[in-house]
Amino acid sequence: MPEADTRSFVVDRENDRFLLDGAPFRYVSGSLHYFRVPRVLWADRLFKMRMSGLNAVQFYVPWNYHEPEPGVYNFNGSRDLIAFLNEASIANLLVILRPGPYICAEWEMGGLPAWLLRKTEIHLRTSDPDFLAAVDSWFKVLLPKLYPWLYHNGGNIISIQVENEYGSYKACDFTYMRHLAGLFRALLGDRILLFTTDGPEGLKCGSLRGLYTTVDFGPADNMTKIFALLRKYEPHGPLVNSEYYTGWLDYWGQNHSMRSISAVTKGLKKMLKLGASVNMYMFHGGTNFGYWNGADDKGRFLPITTSYDYDAPISEAGDPTPKLFAVRNVISEFQEIPLGPIPPPSPKMMLGPLTLYLDGDLLTFLDILCPHGPIHSVLPVTFEAVKQDRGFMLYRTYLTHTVSEPTQFWVPNNGVHDRAYVMVDGEFQGVLERNMRHQLFLIGKIGARLDILLENMGRLSFGSNSSDFKGLLEPPVLGQTVLTQWLMFPLNIDKLVKRWFPLPLLRSSHPQVPSGPTFYSTTFPILGEGGDTFLFLPGWTKGQVWINGFNLGRYWTRQGPQQTLYVPGPLLFFGGTLNKITLLELENVPPEPKIQFLDKPILNSTLHKTYIYSLSADTQSPSEPMELSGH
Repeated sequence: MPEADTRSFVVDRENDRFLLDGAPFRYVSGSLHYFRVPRVLWADRLFKMRMSGLNAVQFYVPWNYHEPEPGVYNFNGSRDLIAFLNEASIANLLVILRPGPYICAEWEMGGLPAWLLRKTEIHLRTSDPDFLAAVDSWFKVLLPKLYPWLYHNGGNIISIQVENEYGSYKACDFTYMRHLAGLFRALLGDRILLFTTDGPEGLKCGSLRGLYTTVDFGPADNMTKIFALLRKYEPHGPLVNSEYYTGWLDYWGQNHSMRSISAVTKGLKKMLKLGASVNMYMFHGGTNFGYWNGADDKGRFLPITTSYDYDAPISEAGDPTPKLFAVRNVISEFQEIPLGPIPPPSPKMMLGPLTLYLDGDLLTFLDILCPHGPIHSVLPVTFEAVKQDRGFMLYRTYLTHTVSEPTQFWVPNNGVHDRAYVMVDGEFQGVLERNMRHQLFLIGKIGARLDILLENMGRLSFGSNSSDFKGLLEPPVLGQTVLTQWLMFPLNIDKLVKRWFPLPLLRSSHPQVPSGPTFYSTTFPILGEGGDTFLFLPGWTKGQVWINGFNLGRYWTRQGPQQTLYVPGPLLFFGGTLNKITLLELENVPPEPKIQFLDKPILNSTLHKTYIYSLSADTQSPSEPMELSGH
C-alpha cells in the first residue's frame, strides 16, 4: 500500500466517482457486525467476505456495548474494536465505519445506552444539552482511537457515517446534526470522507451540507426513481446505496424473512452497471446473544428474534449459501475477485435428546439473584430508576384485603414494559404483555404475596420518537384498588449462572412439572468430533438459555418463527469435559423436559406449522412487504 502521505480517498464530483490514491474506485461492500459474532470467528467471516469479491466491510459501533456506565469503557475481548479493524486489514478489506451515536441495527435501544434514560426528561437524538454532553464525552473517547486507522493515516477506514437514517426520526433537528458534523471534524480532521445514509423519504431531514449524501433501499424498490431523488441532494459524485437489503429481520410471532436470490442479484447487477458503489446489508447477520436484541414499534411492540440470520449470503453459522455464490458471480462481471475457493460449511454436530433437571423456581434463588436486597417504594419504579439496564426485575407486594372471587388485575395505560409473569404465593397465574395481554383474574387472601417478574424484551431500536422505559410504568390495579408498597428486586441472573456453572447442584431427578419462572439444567460431555450446532427446545415455552455460562439469548418456541438457537463450536468443551446448559423457563415446562442439538437450524416455523428453513430455497417470503428503511 502507498505511504501514508500519498494515501487518499476522495469524491471526484466531475466524473461521478470515488478516487482511491488518485485512481477511479468503486466499493462493493458488505455489512458484518463484530458484536454479533464471537471474536474467535471474526477472521473466518471476514475472509469469506473477501473471497466473495468484496473490497470493503461496513459496520456499526454500538455505544451501549462499550460504555456500560457513564465514564466506564470496555474495549476488551469481543468488544476490541481495534482488533476487529486489524482483522479486516488482514483480510484486505477497507472499512466503512458507522459510529452513530444512534445505529438502529435492530440492536437494544439502537445502540444508545439505557443509562441515558436515568434523566427521565431527556430528548434522545436532538440538541438537548444532556444528550449532547453524553455524546461528546463518548466520542472524545472513541474517535481518537479511530484516528490512526483513517485511510490517509495509513489505516483502512475510508469513510465514516454521521448518525444513522436521521431523516426517519421525527425530531429533524439540524442543530444536532451540525453539532455532530463539527465534533467529527474536530476529532478526525478535514480529510476523512463523512457521509449520511437515509431511506428515500428521509433525505430531507437526514442530509446535511458538507456531508456526502447516500441512500438505502432493497431489491423490491424503484432504483431509478430513488437515485433520481438522491441526485436532488447530491447532484455530482458517485451514486451510493449504503444498505442494499439481501434479506430482512425477523420479529417473534411472524414469518422468517427471505429475499429471493434472483431479486437480490438483479438489483445488484443493475446498480453496478450504473457505476454505483454499494454495501449489502447484511452480508453476514450473526446473532443477538444475551439481551441485545432491539424492537420496533409498528402500531404495537415487536421485539426482534435472537437469530439475525437475515437470509444473508453468509448464514448465521458462517456458512456460504447459494445467495453468496450468485452474488459473487455478479461481482466478478465488474471487478476481479480473489482466486481460490470459498471455504466449505463448517462441521456441524448433533447430540441428544438430553433430559434437563429442575434446579428450583426463580423465587427460591431471590437472595442470590439480588444480594443487596430489595428497593422499597410506595409506587413501582422503572428498571432505569434502579439502574437495571437489561434482563429481569421482580416486583413484590402483599394483598391488603381478601379477594375471594376472581378479580380483574391489570396495569393502566399499557404500563407493562414488556412482559409480566404474575404469581400469587409462588403459584404462577399467567402473563401480561405490552400491547397484547392486558388483564388476568386473581384471587388471594389478605397478606398473600403478589410477585410480578418483569422482562425487558429489548428497547425500541426504530419506529419511535419516545424513550422506551422498562418495568411497571404505572401501579397495577386489583379490582378497584391501586396496589402500593412495593419491593423491587433487580436480578443479576447471569452472575448466578456463571457462579453455578462449575458446580453440580443437588437436584430433584423426578420434578413435579411446575409452571412460572423456573431454572433447569444438565451437564453433558461431547466425545466425538466437535462443531457448531443448533439448540432445539421442543415443547418449551419461552425463556433464556446459557451454555457454559455464556448467555445464548432468548428462546420463544411457542411464538416462533425461530425454533433453534445457534451454538458456536468455540463455546463448547470437547473430548469428554462436561458442558453445562441452564434454562430459565418463564412460563410452562414440557411434560418431558428434554432438549437436543441439531445440525441444521429451524428459523421458520411456529407451533402450528413446521417448515425447515432451507438455505437453497429461492423464494420470496409471503410475509409483509419490506419496509424501506429501518437500520
